[in-house]
Order: sequence, then structure tokens, then C-alpha cells
Amino acid sequence: MKFFVNIIRILVGVLFIASGLVKVNDPSGLAYKMDEYFAVWGWHWASQLSLALSIGMNIFEIIAGIALLLGWQSKLITWLLLVLIIFFTFLTGYAVLSGKIKTCGCFGDCIPLQAHQSFMKDLVLLALILVLLWKHRYISTWLPVRANLFILLFFTGLFFWMQLNVLKHLPYVDCLPYAKGKNLLQQMAPPAGSIPDSVVVMFQYNKDGKPIEFDANSFPDDFDETKYQFTGRYNKVIRKGNAEPAIKDFALYTQWGTDTTKDLLATNGRYLLFFGKDFNESDAVWNDMFTKVYLKCKDKGVPLFVVTNQPENANKILNSRNKYAVPVLTSDGTVMKTMLRSNTGIVGMQGAVVMEKYAEADMNEVIKLLNK
Repeated sequence: MKFFVNIIRILVGVLFIASGLVKVNDPSGLAYKMDEYFAVWGWHWASQLSLALSIGMNIFEIIAGIALLLGWQSKLITWLLLVLIIFFTFLTGYAVLSGKIKTCGCFGDCIPLQAHQSFMKDLVLLALILVLLWKHRYISTWLPVRANLFILLFFTGLFFWMQLNVLKHLPYVDCLPYAKGKNLLQQMAPPAGSIPDSVVVMFQYNKDGKPIEFDANSFPDDFDETKYQFTGRYNKVIRKGNAEPAIKDFALYTQWGTDTTKDLLATNGRYLLFFGKDFNESDAVWNDMFTKVYLKCKDKGVPLFVVTNQPENANKILNSRNKYAVPVLTSDGTVMKTMLRSNTGIVGMQGAVVMEKYAEADMNEVIKLLNK
């Protein structure tokens, strides 16, 4: 029994450490997933806590997993893991039953799991943790108390610093379809060999004041335009395919509302996309850096575009006040934070291919790149 319990202990500990490590790589990703849950529940006030909760939860998962491997305070740790896995099981179960959340973010964006897969994983972990709680007396530590505490405190500090570093710069590993080296046009296309949705065109009419609909193969025998008044048509999915592209919602609009996404991505040369989610008069730090980048781009003949979810503010600050005459493109805020995990930053493009990505703290590197 002791051997069996220790195998479970190692398995559970490694899974929690792996889950936490993947999310330490991108704490903002888990925070955005929390925001998705909060929005569904109407808890909009909780969004301001999501990033702090993300950082804390990631550290707790890893430290609890390490403590379990060390055998330190086995009863306390297994109780804490039980509470955590019950919470996770509730979240994934809600996602499955409600259908409102497609992925739970349990292993971040690097190991995406569907809601039902995460739910089954949590049920298995719940069962294993209950066994550990039942037989916790078989778990013993093999290091002195001070050594255990030193290891746990050291890794707590390490992973806290790692997440702060990611938030200042960018994730260590970019697992999103906008990663460096990705061709966005290819990412926006259905995967090779995928099967599209099977649809049928449904026609909508009014007859004697009552709505009626039918497809092209089932027109009523008494169909007559004097009896049936056309009201509309729509495509009805009769068999779901698997032709969903990796990127489904990336779009850039000009100030006149024209979708210029594919035209811009189809260009052959290099250009820069300056991402700015929140434009305001007081943000002098990135304003100064933008001026340097803008002037260097102008000197080198490299096109520069501003991408924002606040086009009016961007035009006011950059073009009306500073007379930059820089093109301002509008994009959705969710898409922007998916493409670049930074409120402000720059993406270097070669046609449709992502060449470089820089957070606000690293925009000096853009100057060095342009000088080359």
C-alpha cells in the first residue's frame, strides 16, 4: 500500500507542478480566462483581482506539488489540494454543463484542453487526492524541516519573480497562433484536410400573417408569391465540420471602417504595428518612445501603423496634437491582448509573417533593429 500511495503522490505532485509551470509562462492568459468566467457570472467587479489571483494560484499549484513530493506536512497539503481540485472540478463542470466556456485554461495556451477533457482530468485527480488524504500516514518527509522550508520559500520567490518578469516583458514561450515566425494568413485559413460545416439555405416567408421557413428542396406545393411574402434567408448548419482556423477574429479597420486586414498582410515588405490599448494624455513614457520609433521609421522608410481599440483618442494624441500623420487601425481589445501580452508594444511584420514582438519595456530594441 505504501508503494502504491507514493506512486500516486508523485503523479499528483508532478501534475500540479506541470500545470503551474505552464501558466507561470503566461499569467495574463489565466487572468483573461478568469475574466471570461467573471463576465459569464456577471462579476465584473472581480476582474480587477484576476491578475493577482492568477499569480497566486500559479504559485500555489507549484508549491503544493513540490511540498507533496517532499512529503512535507502531508495531511495539510492533501487537504489544501482537495479544496483546490474541488474548486477546479466545479469550474470545469460548469464549463461542460453550461457550454459558455470552451476551454478552462487549466494548462494554459501551450496545452489547450477542451472543457470535457479538463473535467475528466479533474475527476481523476479528485479520486487520487482522496486516496492520498485517506492514506496520508504513508507519506513521510526525507529532509529536515529547515531544508523543506528553504526549498519552498526559494521556489515561491523564484516563480513570483518569473511572473513579474513575464508581465514586464513577454511570455518565455509564445504558444499562441500569433507567435514569432507564424504566418497570420495561414493561421486565418482552415487547416489542411479539414471538413467545413454542411449548411442548407433556409428561406423565410410569411403566409397569412404566420412565419414559415423551408429549404430549396421543400418548397410548398401551393407556393405563390401572392400568398407568400419573402422576409429573409439564412444558412442552417446541418452537420458541424472541423474547419475552424487557429485565428478566427483578427481584423484591422481603417478610420473609414474598411477591413484592411488581408490587404496589409499581403504586402511583401517589412512594417511595424504599434499596439496601444489605452491612449491617454498622461502616458508620457511610451509617448516618448513612440516618437523615437516614429522618427526612426520615417528615416528608414519603414511603414508604421498604430493598432488600437481607441482610434479617436489615438488620432487626437498622435495626429492632431503631434502632427505625426501615422495611420491608425482599429482592432478588438481581446484580439490585441491575444496577439501581444502587453498593453503597449510593437510587432515587427514581414508581410503576413510575425518577425519580432516587443513589450513596452523592450521597445528600445526596435530602435536597434531599425538601425540595422
